[in-house]
Formats: sequence, C-alpha cells, structure tokens
Amino acid sequence: MKAASKEEPRIPEFRVGDTIRVFYKIIEGEKMRIQPFEGIVISFRGSDISKTFTVRRIGADQVGVERILPLHSPNIEKIKVMKKGNVRRAKLFYLRDKVGREAMRVREAKK
Repeated sequence: MKAASKEEPRIPEFRVGDTIRVFYKIIEGEKMRIQPFEGIVISFRGSDISKTFTVRRIGADQVGVERILPLHSPNIEKIKVMKKGNVRRAKLFYLRDKVGREAMRVREAKK
C-alpha cells in the first residue's frame, strides 16, 4: 500500500489574534485574479465544514474593513500567517472601537 503524498496544506493552523494574508480568487466575467487581503483574525464562528473567520484591517483614510470568509471555501487560494498574536480573548471585537495604529496592536506570541 502506498503512503499518500502530503502536500503543503492550503489552510495552515492560525488563531484569533494572528495577522494573516488571505489570497482570494475573484472572478470578473472571463478573467480570474487573486486578491490578497491582510489583517488580524478577530473571530472564528461555526464548526466543521461551515466554519468561518473574520479578518479586519485598516484601509485607506483609517477606515476599518472586515471580511467574513468561510474557512473551507474553494475561492481561497492560500492563507499565509504573517505574525502570531498572543491574546486572551476568543473575540477581538474591541478592536472595532480603536482608531488608527492602535486598532492593529496585538501582542506578539513568544517564539
């Protein structure tokens, strides 16, 4: 019996508080492009195949942008963990009230 070859997983292990970059497929008519979205994971919701996560970043003019993405979506090309965060909460909704640089501040995890 052959051992199944292990590919690099498309979905790495990440937690709330981590800064990630999600490469999302966008189809516009005949064209397909990949758009990166980088931000802090502020929540997980659901379970198993219907699990979703919310990523928040500060966009242009200091406006907060959030995207809720299904974890097992076929439109997610890959997820890259940029920084590991160390938080004591399961939901980081308090970051919504912060402004500017303060809204992106999360303690980094020790290595």
